Amino acid sequence: MTSGRSKLVVACGIGVVLAAGFWLGTANAQRYDARLNAPPEAEFHFARLVYRNSPYSRRGGWRGRPAWATDYADAEFNVMQGIARFTRVDSASVDIDGNGGRLIQLTDDSVFDYPWLYAVEVGQWHLGEDEAAKLREYLDRGGFLMVDDFWGEDEWSIFVDSMQRVFPDRAIRELGEEHELLHVLYDLDQRTQIPGRGGQRAGTVPRWRAIFDDDGRLMVAINFNMDMGDAWEHADDPWYPEPMTALAYRFAVNYLIYSMTH
Repeated sequence: MTSGRSKLVVACGIGVVLAAGFWLGTANAQRYDARLNAPPEAEFHFARLVYRNSPYSRRGGWRGRPAWATDYADAEFNVMQGIARFTRVDSASVDIDGNGGRLIQLTDDSVFDYPWLYAVEVGQWHLGEDEAAKLREYLDRGGFLMVDDFWGEDEWSIFVDSMQRVFPDRAIRELGEEHELLHVLYDLDQRTQIPGRGGQRAGTVPRWRAIFDDDGRLMVAINFNMDMGDAWEHADDPWYPEPMTALAYRFAVNYLIYSMTH
């Protein structure tokens, strides 16, 4: 991965491949580049982590996209509308093409401009030593990471492999129902699995897990065996269950308020 903004390379006249290996259609290339490591223009942006795929991942991205771009940009387009309605936080709206959101690489210091960072499909991610060190510094300095949409023990092991490079000395703990994250605005102490577009996966049990700093601040919120990103992405689709979208919106608001106040 190169630091700063990646150069764009036209590939086969079909799409654009960033030098770092990220996919985007030609129509959105310039807009996408403007969102990569861009400075903040509001108190809160939906900041999405860009990462490389693990060589051990058995899955690929959705419709040819890399794993980090799953649900992009419909998820942020929809959930930011909810955040604007349900909170008074100075938040940047996101349009259907993703303008207003932010794409963050851990090779760039712009990550420190954003208090909240979202990473999807982390059962496929890979963080190198430099990226892990930057993420550790970000979290130690007060940042908050939410990870989402990964399933089963194989994907859990891939997630942990990179997370142990970030915090080799910190345990991953189960999040108790009494924790403030689940009550900071909405009471969310039920253990309801938020399904992806394919429904609930057989044999999976939803887990809310976390990594804490020495003072007990929750730094990494881990949504395992669930898919809040799909619930946001499909908020306007009549086939997706509305109660699950409403619940995922409440989780997003709680995570945001917690990250901005701790």
